[in-house]
Amino acid sequence: MRQLTALDAQFLHAETATTTTHVAGLAILDPEHCPGGTLTREALVGLLRERLHLAPALSLRLVEVPFGLDRPYWEEVADLDVSAHVHEVTLPSPGSDRQLARKVARIHERRLDRRRPLWEMHLIHGLSGGRVALYAKIHHCAVDGVSGAETLAAMLDLTPEPRAVPPAPGALAVPEPEEVLGPLAMLTVAAAKSVSYPGRALRALGRMMTDLDAMPVLSALPGARAVAETARSISGNQAELPDLPPLAAPRTPFNGPITAKRRFAYGSIPLTEVRHVAKSFGLSVNDVVMTVCASALRSWLREREALPDRPLVAAVPVSVRTPAARAGGVIGNRLSVMITQMPTDVADPLERLRTMGRTMGVAKRRFAGAPATWLDELSSLLPTVLTSVATPAISRLASVTMPPINLIVSNVPGPQLPLYLCGARLLAYHPVSALSDMSGGLNITCFSYDGSLDFGILACPERVKDVWRLMDHLREAMEELAALDPRVS
Repeated sequence: MRQLTALDAQFLHAETATTTTHVAGLAILDPEHCPGGTLTREALVGLLRERLHLAPALSLRLVEVPFGLDRPYWEEVADLDVSAHVHEVTLPSPGSDRQLARKVARIHERRLDRRRPLWEMHLIHGLSGGRVALYAKIHHCAVDGVSGAETLAAMLDLTPEPRAVPPAPGALAVPEPEEVLGPLAMLTVAAAKSVSYPGRALRALGRMMTDLDAMPVLSALPGARAVAETARSISGNQAELPDLPPLAAPRTPFNGPITAKRRFAYGSIPLTEVRHVAKSFGLSVNDVVMTVCASALRSWLREREALPDRPLVAAVPVSVRTPAARAGGVIGNRLSVMITQMPTDVADPLERLRTMGRTMGVAKRRFAGAPATWLDELSSLLPTVLTSVATPAISRLASVTMPPINLIVSNVPGPQLPLYLCGARLLAYHPVSALSDMSGGLNITCFSYDGSLDFGILACPERVKDVWRLMDHLREAMEELAALDPRVS
């Protein structure tokens, strides 16, 4: 049995009556090449059974430690009933994109059942144009953005004809039984950890101090950079790191306590245009993506006469999953985060692009010189029994008093060739992420696939009522950037 890391467990602790912390994706499929011209639940269940060994996170369920005295453990379910996790529904006519988005939002609002493996799939028929949709969600304590995409990839093929995927060498042999910890053994481990907790907490706090000047809110405290430099010097990190801009998030309509309701919108922009702008101005694809998001947010806020006079602050997740972790099928999160300004206060689109490029350049150089570990350290600072109570309360309080960030913006790279699921061609894949009081009532995530940048925008309707308007602004922002002349840069 493998125990959840402190960061993994934090995604469990963050769940409340208004916050769910699963991540999901909405696949839009063309079933033309499927047997009978449609994608059936039976075919999907059969594929999952055949390839379950390629996605180990799908076979694990949580085992709680008595009285919540330590982080939960993962237990493998040997006789998993895959069909119990796969559901089917048909949209009413005409099956529009907005109808699909409403259905996805309602499903996304519901928490996963912790008594069984933390995932489910919903096959959605009736979409206009003969298309089919597949919404799949899995808890964030089991996967991050990269490993979640890899779990999806295990189910996809390069041709309409599904490939045969034999078990790995040795998989046919009778496996050794997994070590099972009973309640008494778990309590013994928890007791030992409680004895060593003060020392571990002090070490975590010391490591967290090295990132003090890169943390939202705390980086604005007087002397934060001096403390961080001293801590890095003590730890042996002598690298010269660039100064980060102030990371104080301004107030916006999408910051504040959220409700349990969700709204979802999705759409795509051509990846070729993003790449063209990046190449023309000597920037990265992600710099352009961040600029598109900044421009869209600026337009949305201006329409509501709510545009702050200083930049928004975004959290940008960064995968730190090593090749060894990928090859070994490591469960859980291997991620860090960059906190960066978004130049929503810059009126000129060309200057906004330049500013975003400079800002992201500084953030990347800082991250390369000292990869942020404060997310992990912060997660392990309090004993588990206190963290489960304190996390929701702190998040709610921060949303009211001083939001650390305005939103999360994430860009997950994907394959640039057509893929198929049970013979159905994958047309687009739109991520559906998570919201919390602390991170704000808006999340923008995109996934690059086969020449497109597929966006998924999740919002709390109490904070963002017209989420589709924001999708319109993303497309308009890309058109604006594509029209810029690099000769005047």
